[in-house]
Amino acid sequence: MKTFDTNNDYSENYKLLIGAIVPRPIAVVSTLNEDGTSNLAPFSFFTAVSANPMIIAFCPIRKPADGSKKDTLLNIERNKEFVVNFVTEEIASQINECATELPFGESEFTYAGLTPIDSEKVQAKRLKESPVHYECILRDIISYGDDPGCGTLITGEVLKVHVDENIIHDSKIDTDKLNIVGRGAGIDWVRTKDRFQLQRKTKSQIHK
Repeated sequence: MKTFDTNNDYSENYKLLIGAIVPRPIAVVSTLNEDGTSNLAPFSFFTAVSANPMIIAFCPIRKPADGSKKDTLLNIERNKEFVVNFVTEEIASQINECATELPFGESEFTYAGLTPIDSEKVQAKRLKESPVHYECILRDIISYGDDPGCGTLITGEVLKVHVDENIIHDSKIDTDKLNIVGRGAGIDWVRTKDRFQLQRKTKSQIHK
């Protein structure tokens, strides 16, 4: 087995992370810029944290070129709110376009041909083409440094969930109808259609 030290080039650490932690769900985070325009950006360092209260987390990393903060982080620091949207296979290419570094004030919604819609609890817009939206307020920000590649952990409390009624079956989200995609290593994207099932062994199961 080959071993690696983790105190060298951070890009090597990044490759070891994204190569083994697969598939990774994608948080498509919408925020408001300082001038009131909308920002939309995908992040694959993303997970659930708590069901009571309902907490999610994602982690933008500092820009590789100069270590500066991404607009999403700056907007959340200022506005203390955001919306997490999800990526289906149908809009994967458009969401990929949202990772383009645009001039300040140019909306990724417009650039990628996507549709912003109003939220109910926060000012940040929701993504109409996404089948699930989490309206969130900021809970915690933990910075792990200011250098290129350093991450900032952001947790948000979900105030409101919107789910397309066409993907709900027996009061649960139907994974087949959701048709969600995730990220793999490099430029790989991952479908969620190929699955298998194992019975859970815990005595009390909240997912039933």
